[in-house]
Amino acid sequence: MAGIPTLLVGVFILLPTAASIVLSFTSWNGIGGLSAIKFIGLKNYSDLINVYQPFFPALKHNLTWLLFFLLIATPLGMFFAVLLDKNVRGTRIYQSALYMPVVLSLAIIGFIWQLIYAPEQGLLNNLLGRTAQGNQISWLGDPSLNLWAILVAAIWQMSGFVMVLYLAGLRAIPEELKEAARVDGCTEWKIFRHIVFPLLTPITLSAMIILGHISLKIYDLTVAMSGSGPGFSTDTPALFMWQTAFRDDYFGRGAAVAIIMLLLVAGVVVPYLVWNRRQEVEA
Repeated sequence: MAGIPTLLVGVFILLPTAASIVLSFTSWNGIGGLSAIKFIGLKNYSDLINVYQPFFPALKHNLTWLLFFLLIATPLGMFFAVLLDKNVRGTRIYQSALYMPVVLSLAIIGFIWQLIYAPEQGLLNNLLGRTAQGNQISWLGDPSLNLWAILVAAIWQMSGFVMVLYLAGLRAIPEELKEAARVDGCTEWKIFRHIVFPLLTPITLSAMIILGHISLKIYDLTVAMSGSGPGFSTDTPALFMWQTAFRDDYFGRGAAVAIIMLLLVAGVVVPYLVWNRRQEVEA
Protein backbone atom coordinates (compact mmCIF):
# COMPACT_ATOMS: atom_id res chain seq x y z
CA MET A 1 0.00 0.00 0.00
CA ALA A 2 2.89 2.38 0.71
CA GLY A 3 3.96 2.28 -2.92
CA ILE A 4 0.56 3.28 -4.33
CA PRO A 5 1.03 7.06 -3.82
CA THR A 6 4.45 6.83 -5.48
CA LEU A 7 2.94 4.90 -8.38
CA LEU A 8 0.16 7.47 -8.80
CA VAL A 9 2.65 10.35 -8.75
CA GLY A 10 4.74 8.56 -11.35
CA VAL A 11 1.80 7.82 -13.65
CA PHE A 12 -0.08 11.12 -13.40
CA ILE A 13 2.74 13.65 -12.81
CA LEU A 14 6.24 12.41 -13.64
CA LEU A 15 5.36 10.44 -16.77
CA PRO A 16 3.33 13.27 -18.43
CA THR A 17 6.07 15.76 -17.48
CA ALA A 18 8.75 13.58 -19.05
CA ALA A 19 6.60 13.12 -22.16
CA SER A 20 6.14 16.91 -22.43
CA ILE A 21 9.89 17.47 -22.14
CA VAL A 22 10.56 14.97 -24.94
CA LEU A 23 7.74 16.42 -27.06
CA SER A 24 9.16 19.94 -26.70
CA PHE A 25 12.18 18.84 -28.77
CA THR A 26 10.02 17.59 -31.63
CA SER A 27 7.75 18.78 -34.42
CA TRP A 28 4.30 17.13 -34.41
CA ASN A 29 0.85 18.24 -35.50
CA GLY A 30 -1.03 15.47 -33.68
CA ILE A 31 -1.67 13.45 -36.85
CA GLY A 32 0.01 10.25 -38.00
CA GLY A 33 0.89 8.72 -34.67
CA LEU A 34 4.37 8.40 -33.22
CA SER A 35 5.92 7.83 -36.64
CA ALA A 36 5.06 11.41 -37.64
CA ILE A 37 7.04 12.92 -34.76
CA LYS A 38 10.30 14.54 -35.92
CA PHE A 39 13.13 15.45 -33.57
CA ILE A 40 14.22 19.09 -34.11
CA GLY A 41 16.31 19.79 -31.00
CA LEU A 42 15.98 23.26 -29.49
CA LYS A 43 14.23 24.79 -32.50
CA ASN A 44 10.91 25.20 -30.64
CA TYR A 45 12.64 27.14 -27.86
CA SER A 46 14.69 29.26 -30.27
CA ASP A 47 11.56 30.03 -32.31
CA LEU A 48 9.77 31.23 -29.18
CA ILE A 49 12.63 33.66 -28.54
CA ASN A 50 13.40 34.78 -32.08
CA VAL A 51 10.26 34.26 -34.17
CA TYR A 52 7.01 34.35 -32.23
CA GLN A 53 6.61 37.93 -31.00
CA PRO A 54 3.44 37.35 -28.88
CA PHE A 55 5.38 35.11 -26.48
CA PHE A 56 7.39 37.87 -24.80
CA PRO A 57 4.36 40.15 -24.23
CA ALA A 58 2.66 37.11 -22.66
CA LEU A 59 5.61 36.69 -20.27
CA LYS A 60 5.48 40.41 -19.48
CA HIS A 61 1.78 40.09 -18.65
CA ASN A 62 2.63 37.22 -16.29
CA LEU A 63 5.09 39.51 -14.50
CA THR A 64 2.36 42.14 -14.21
CA TRP A 65 0.02 39.55 -12.68
CA LEU A 66 2.74 38.53 -10.23
CA LEU A 67 3.46 42.10 -9.12
CA PHE A 68 -0.20 43.01 -8.70
CA PHE A 69 -0.94 39.87 -6.69
CA LEU A 70 2.04 40.44 -4.40
CA LEU A 71 1.78 44.23 -4.04
CA ILE A 72 -2.01 44.63 -3.91
CA ALA A 73 -3.85 41.36 -3.19
CA THR A 74 -1.54 40.37 -0.32
CA PRO A 75 -1.63 43.69 1.62
CA LEU A 76 -5.36 44.04 0.91
CA GLY A 77 -6.04 40.57 2.29
CA MET A 78 -4.00 41.38 5.39
CA PHE A 79 -5.90 44.65 5.85
CA PHE A 80 -9.26 42.88 5.72
CA ALA A 81 -8.03 40.19 8.12
CA VAL A 82 -6.81 42.74 10.67
CA LEU A 83 -10.17 44.51 10.57
CA LEU A 84 -12.13 41.30 10.98
CA ASP A 85 -9.86 40.15 13.81
CA LYS A 86 -11.22 43.05 15.88
CA ASN A 87 -14.50 41.12 16.17
CA VAL A 88 -16.59 44.09 15.10
CA ARG A 89 -20.34 43.69 14.81
CA GLY A 90 -21.27 41.66 11.74
CA THR A 91 -17.84 40.03 11.41
CA ARG A 92 -19.30 36.76 10.12
CA ILE A 93 -21.29 38.56 7.43
CA TYR A 94 -18.27 40.56 6.27
CA GLN A 95 -16.05 37.48 6.34
CA SER A 96 -18.52 35.49 4.25
CA ALA A 97 -18.94 38.34 1.76
CA LEU A 98 -15.19 38.77 1.32
CA TYR A 99 -14.61 35.03 1.00
CA MET A 100 -17.51 34.40 -1.38
CA PRO A 101 -15.50 35.19 -4.57
CA VAL A 102 -12.94 32.52 -3.61
CA VAL A 103 -15.47 29.68 -3.79
CA LEU A 104 -16.76 30.80 -7.20
CA SER A 105 -15.19 29.38 -10.33
CA LEU A 106 -13.09 31.71 -12.47
CA ALA A 107 -15.62 31.31 -15.28
CA ILE A 108 -18.36 32.70 -13.02
CA ILE A 109 -16.03 35.48 -11.86
CA GLY A 110 -15.40 36.38 -15.50
CA PHE A 111 -19.12 36.43 -16.29
CA ILE A 112 -19.90 38.67 -13.31
CA TRP A 113 -17.21 41.17 -14.25
CA GLN A 114 -18.22 41.11 -17.89
CA LEU A 115 -21.60 42.38 -16.72
CA ILE A 116 -19.91 45.04 -14.59
CA TYR A 117 -17.70 46.18 -17.49
CA ALA A 118 -20.34 45.96 -20.25
CA PRO A 119 -20.07 49.13 -22.43
CA GLU A 120 -23.78 50.04 -22.50
CA GLN A 121 -25.56 48.32 -19.63
CA GLY A 122 -22.61 47.66 -17.35
CA LEU A 123 -22.71 48.76 -13.74
CA LEU A 124 -19.42 50.64 -13.90
CA ASN A 125 -20.23 52.70 -16.99
CA ASN A 126 -23.70 53.50 -15.66
CA LEU A 127 -22.16 54.62 -12.37
CA LEU A 128 -19.60 56.81 -14.10
CA GLY A 129 -22.27 58.26 -16.39
CA ARG A 130 -24.50 59.19 -13.46
CA THR A 131 -21.77 60.68 -11.30
CA ALA A 132 -19.48 62.41 -13.78
CA GLN A 133 -21.34 62.45 -17.11
CA GLY A 134 -18.61 60.12 -18.39
CA ASN A 135 -18.59 58.54 -21.81
CA GLN A 136 -19.16 54.81 -22.18
CA ILE A 137 -15.81 53.02 -21.89
CA SER A 138 -15.02 49.67 -23.47
CA TRP A 139 -13.12 48.27 -20.50
CA LEU A 140 -12.49 44.86 -22.09
CA GLY A 141 -12.24 46.07 -25.70
CA ASP A 142 -9.60 48.74 -25.22
CA PRO A 143 -6.06 47.26 -25.37
CA SER A 144 -4.82 49.90 -22.93
CA LEU A 145 -7.46 49.02 -20.30
CA ASN A 146 -8.47 45.38 -20.57
CA LEU A 147 -5.47 43.86 -18.75
CA TRP A 148 -6.02 46.19 -15.78
CA ALA A 149 -9.75 45.45 -15.82
CA ILE A 150 -9.06 41.71 -15.58
CA LEU A 151 -6.50 42.28 -12.82
CA VAL A 152 -9.13 44.11 -10.74
CA ALA A 153 -11.41 41.07 -11.02
CA ALA A 154 -8.55 38.73 -10.02
CA ILE A 155 -7.57 40.87 -7.03
CA TRP A 156 -11.24 40.98 -5.95
CA GLN A 157 -11.14 37.20 -5.76
CA MET A 158 -7.66 36.51 -4.43
CA SER A 159 -7.68 39.16 -1.66
CA GLY A 160 -10.44 37.12 0.02
CA PHE A 161 -8.27 34.01 -0.14
CA VAL A 162 -5.34 35.88 1.42
CA MET A 163 -7.67 37.30 4.07
CA VAL A 164 -8.59 33.80 5.24
CA LEU A 165 -4.92 32.82 5.54
CA TYR A 166 -4.08 35.89 7.60
CA LEU A 167 -7.21 35.59 9.72
CA ALA A 168 -6.22 32.06 10.70
CA GLY A 169 -2.72 33.30 11.54
CA LEU A 170 -3.99 36.23 13.60
CA ARG A 171 -6.30 34.06 15.65
CA ALA A 172 -3.46 31.63 16.37
CA ILE A 173 -1.39 34.36 18.08
CA PRO A 174 -1.76 34.13 21.88
CA GLU A 175 -3.67 37.08 23.28
CA GLU A 176 -1.33 37.05 26.30
CA LEU A 177 1.49 38.45 24.14
CA LYS A 178 -0.60 41.44 23.15
CA GLU A 179 -1.83 42.03 26.71
CA ALA A 180 1.74 41.96 28.05
CA ALA A 181 2.76 44.55 25.46
CA ARG A 182 -0.19 46.78 26.37
CA VAL A 183 0.80 46.59 30.03
CA ASP A 184 4.28 47.78 29.02
CA GLY A 185 2.72 50.80 27.32
CA CYS A 186 2.90 49.72 23.66
CA THR A 187 0.40 51.23 21.26
CA GLU A 188 -1.70 49.03 18.98
CA TRP A 189 0.48 50.00 16.03
CA LYS A 190 3.68 48.99 17.85
CA ILE A 191 2.07 45.71 18.91
CA PHE A 192 1.20 44.97 15.30
CA ARG A 193 4.59 46.06 13.96
CA HIS A 194 6.85 44.34 16.49
CA ILE A 195 4.78 41.32 17.61
CA VAL A 196 1.94 40.45 15.26
CA PHE A 197 3.55 41.13 11.88
CA PRO A 198 6.75 39.12 12.58
CA LEU A 199 4.64 36.18 13.76
CA LEU A 200 2.72 36.34 10.48
CA THR A 201 5.87 35.92 8.39
CA PRO A 202 5.15 32.23 7.53
CA ILE A 203 1.63 33.22 6.43
CA THR A 204 2.99 36.06 4.29
CA LEU A 205 5.51 33.77 2.64
CA SER A 206 2.89 31.07 2.00
CA ALA A 207 0.48 33.62 0.52
CA MET A 208 3.17 35.02 -1.76
CA ILE A 209 4.17 31.55 -2.98
CA ILE A 210 0.56 30.52 -3.67
CA LEU A 211 -0.28 33.78 -5.44
CA GLY A 212 2.97 33.65 -7.40
CA HIS A 213 2.18 30.12 -8.52
CA ILE A 214 -1.35 31.11 -9.58
CA SER A 215 -0.19 34.23 -11.41
CA LEU A 216 2.38 32.31 -13.47
CA LYS A 217 -0.18 29.89 -14.89
CA ILE A 218 -3.26 32.12 -15.06
CA TYR A 219 -5.61 31.04 -17.84
CA ASP A 220 -9.28 30.73 -16.87
CA LEU A 221 -10.04 34.34 -16.06
CA THR A 222 -8.45 35.80 -19.19
CA VAL A 223 -10.31 33.30 -21.38
CA ALA A 224 -13.61 33.98 -19.61
CA MET A 225 -13.31 37.77 -19.90
CA SER A 226 -11.41 38.61 -23.09
CA GLY A 227 -9.41 35.71 -24.53
CA SER A 228 -6.03 37.03 -25.64
CA GLY A 229 -7.53 40.51 -26.02
CA PRO A 230 -7.16 42.91 -28.93
CA GLY A 231 -3.57 42.74 -30.18
CA PHE A 232 -2.62 40.04 -27.62
CA SER A 233 -3.06 42.69 -24.90
CA THR A 234 -4.12 40.13 -22.25
CA ASP A 235 -2.25 37.08 -23.57
CA THR A 236 -0.49 34.85 -21.03
CA PRO A 237 1.89 31.89 -21.55
CA ALA A 238 -0.85 29.44 -20.50
CA LEU A 239 -3.26 30.87 -23.07
CA PHE A 240 -0.48 31.04 -25.67
CA MET A 241 0.33 27.39 -24.99
CA TRP A 242 -3.30 26.31 -25.46
CA GLN A 243 -3.67 28.27 -28.69
CA THR A 244 -0.38 26.96 -30.06
CA ALA A 245 -1.00 23.32 -29.24
CA PHE A 246 -4.76 22.82 -29.56
CA ARG A 247 -5.82 25.52 -32.02
CA ASP A 248 -2.78 25.69 -34.33
CA ASP A 249 -1.78 22.00 -33.84
CA TYR A 250 1.88 22.73 -33.03
CA PHE A 251 2.14 20.30 -30.15
CA GLY A 252 5.93 20.41 -29.87
CA ARG A 253 5.95 24.19 -29.60
CA GLY A 254 3.08 24.11 -27.12
CA ALA A 255 5.05 21.60 -25.03
CA ALA A 256 8.04 23.96 -25.09
CA VAL A 257 5.85 26.74 -23.66
CA ALA A 258 4.61 24.32 -21.00
CA ILE A 259 8.18 23.45 -19.97
CA ILE A 260 9.08 27.14 -19.73
CA MET A 261 6.04 27.64 -17.50
CA LEU A 262 7.12 24.65 -15.41
CA LEU A 263 10.56 26.21 -14.90
CA LEU A 264 9.02 29.56 -13.92
CA VAL A 265 6.74 27.91 -11.36
CA ALA A 266 9.63 25.81 -10.05
CA GLY A 267 11.67 29.01 -9.65
CA VAL A 268 8.97 30.26 -7.28
CA VAL A 269 8.03 27.07 -5.45
CA VAL A 270 11.34 25.18 -5.05
CA PRO A 271 13.13 27.89 -2.98
CA TYR A 272 10.14 27.93 -0.63
CA LEU A 273 10.18 24.14 -0.26
CA VAL A 274 13.93 24.23 0.48
CA TRP A 275 13.47 26.98 3.05
CA ASN A 276 10.52 25.17 4.65
CA ARG A 277 12.53 21.94 4.85
CA ARG A 278 15.40 23.72 6.54
CA GLN A 279 13.00 25.25 9.07
CA GLU A 280 11.63 21.79 9.90
CA VAL A 281 15.16 20.38 10.36
CA GLU A 282 16.20 23.27 12.60
CA ALA A 283 13.03 22.89 14.65
